[in-house]
Amino acid sequence: MSEPDPERRLADAHERYEAACEAVEAVGEGDLRRLERAREDLAELFSRYEGRATGTGDFKGFIEFQSALDDLVSSLPEDLPHREVFEAVEDGFDKRRLNEADFERARELLGPVDDDVERLTERAAAREDLREARRAVESRIAALDEEIAEYDRLLALNEVDLDAPVADLRVPIEGYNEAVEAAFSGYLSRASTREVVAFLDRTEWFPLVETPDLPADLRAYIARADAGTESVPKLLEYADYSRSKLDHYVEDADALKRAVATQRTALERIDATPFRLAWPPRPADELRYQLRELRAVVPRFAPEETVARLREVRTLTRDPDYERLRRAAEARERLGAHERERLESGALAADRKRASERIERLRDALERYASTIAP
Repeated sequence: MSEPDPERRLADAHERYEAACEAVEAVGEGDLRRLERAREDLAELFSRYEGRATGTGDFKGFIEFQSALDDLVSSLPEDLPHREVFEAVEDGFDKRRLNEADFERARELLGPVDDDVERLTERAAAREDLREARRAVESRIAALDEEIAEYDRLLALNEVDLDAPVADLRVPIEGYNEAVEAAFSGYLSRASTREVVAFLDRTEWFPLVETPDLPADLRAYIARADAGTESVPKLLEYADYSRSKLDHYVEDADALKRAVATQRTALERIDATPFRLAWPPRPADELRYQLRELRAVVPRFAPEETVARLREVRTLTRDPDYERLRRAAEARERLGAHERERLESGALAADRKRASERIERLRDALERYASTIAP
């Protein structure tokens, strides 16, 4: 089922709230509040005594109920709306013996009172409905704002040279990424886990190289246990062993199971991702900062050939054509064949215009009904 139109929902909620307010005003809020309190007092009295005052089992309860009912009705203001209904209810209980049917008849007599008190309940519900309708309109405006921002980003690509030779950027970046993946995989296979953790600690000085954090208890185990001298792949392999098999490889199988097997995901997150370059690439200035940090980190585990590929990418950021090629790469990633066709045909611009007009109508609706939306 599709969502109701927010503007229509707001108009309907406003109409319902206006009608509910008029219904309250027709009687008077003060009178309705007094009537509501009287009805609540009577309901509380029924709840307390209905089980005791009926039948022949509790004469004391019967007397107490008759007395409490008389006190309640006699204390009602003379000008209370429907006071005669409360008097009729009291008359209906003026009997030597009461049963459940007497209470049912009393509730039927109180129908007009309940109908009027319901005016307050209906107004409160209508007020909340109006608030929710307003929130729905505001939420729709926010969603349309996001749509328009996306349209603007796509429309800005209309000026991009989509036929630019982006391979001039892709080939060096992909070449580096493949090289650093292989280098880091080799490093994980030959280095101890303890050494890898120390290396990750040193990368904290380089905020653009976002390596994963390891849980404190896992780090503590790696630092103290002999198994910390094993490689990360070997530790993960140990984690899959049964305790009886693991006893042949480590001193404390239970300790490894607690520290590694329960948190293997943390070790599995240690990969080359932090050292890779994104595609499409970042703007030249941002990429140069990232490359500067990578050139300080990557040589710790990668051969000179991999570092040379980093220098090659850095040279590209100085090329006058870099930004043109980067924007073309970004456009190709973001624009599929369908989006490209809509961009060229003007359909995207038309959609943006419709979204903007829709926002204006919704804002007008909020303004139009602002005075009747209760705080």
